[in-house]
Amino acid sequence: MQLTWPLKLRIWAVIACGILLIGLWAWPLAKPYEPMSVLTAYTGAISTADVIILAGVAFLMGLIAFFISWPYGREIGVLAVPAGLAFWAARAGNVSDIILYNPGVEQRVKVFAAFKWESILWLVIIAAGYYGVMLGQKVFSPRKSDQIKRKQITKPDKNKFLSPVIAIISSMIIAHIFIKILARNVQLFDSQLETVIAQPATAQIVFAVSIAFGLAAFVVKKFLDVSYIWPIIASGLLTYFTTTSYVKQDILLHLSQKWPPVFLQNALLSILPIQMVVFGALGSIAGYWLAVRYAHWQKDKIK
Repeated sequence: MQLTWPLKLRIWAVIACGILLIGLWAWPLAKPYEPMSVLTAYTGAISTADVIILAGVAFLMGLIAFFISWPYGREIGVLAVPAGLAFWAARAGNVSDIILYNPGVEQRVKVFAAFKWESILWLVIIAAGYYGVMLGQKVFSPRKSDQIKRKQITKPDKNKFLSPVIAIISSMIIAHIFIKILARNVQLFDSQLETVIAQPATAQIVFAVSIAFGLAAFVVKKFLDVSYIWPIIASGLLTYFTTTSYVKQDILLHLSQKWPPVFLQNALLSILPIQMVVFGALGSIAGYWLAVRYAHWQKDKIK
C-alpha cells in the first residue's frame, strides 16, 4: 500500500473525525471537574455510565472511520479512536499535577494503585473502536474477510499462541527502555534513590511513548510477524508493571519529605495511563506499517 496523496487525505480525514467526535464532542464525558485537573478515573470525573457511553461512541466512530477511509477502512479506520483520545491526553494535566493535590504518602499510594488498573479502561475504549472497524469490514467486505479467515485456518502456525506472548513481553521491555531514555527532564542526585527526575512536558511524553512503542511494534512485526494489537496491549500492561515494581511506600515517603511533587523516581511513573495507552497505540500502529513498508522495500531491493 503506497502512501499516495489520496491515501494521506483518508488518514487525515479519519484523524480529524476522531478528534471532532471523541476529542471535542465527547469531551464532557471525561472532562475533569477543575479546568486544570488531571484526566484520570481516580478523580471520579468518569462514571461507569460515562465509560459505557464512551465505548458506544468509540464503536460508532470506528464504523464511521471505516467508511471514511474506504477501501482501506480496515487499515486506516483504527486510527480514529486513539486520535480522539490523544486530544484528551494532551490537554488535561500530568502526574505531578495530581500529586500536588495529593501530597501525602497514603494519598500517593492510592493514586498509583488506581493507575494500575486504569489502563484497562482506555484499552477497552480503543478496542470498541477496533470492533467498530471490524464490523464494517465483516458486513461490507464479506468476501475479502472470508478469504482472510480461510487463510488463517489453513495456514499452519506452530507459534500461534507463543508469538503474541513474546510480542507483548518484548514490547514492554523495548518501551520500558526507550521511554526511560526519551522521557527525560531535569535529573538530580538523591542519596537514597541515586537520582530523581522532574515531570517531563506533555510534548516530551507524546514523543517518548510514541517512538518507544513504534519501535516495539516495528521489531515484533519484523521478527515475529504479528499485529500491532500486541504492542497496544503491552502499553496497557506497562503501567501496571511499572507501578507494581517502582511504587513502594518507603520511597514515596522519602520523596514527599525531600522533594517537591514535580519530582519522581522514574520517568515511567510520570506518564498517565491514558497517555501511555493512547500514544502507545498510535505509535504501535505507525511502527507496524513502517515495518510492512520496510519489508516491501527489502523485497524490491533484492529484485
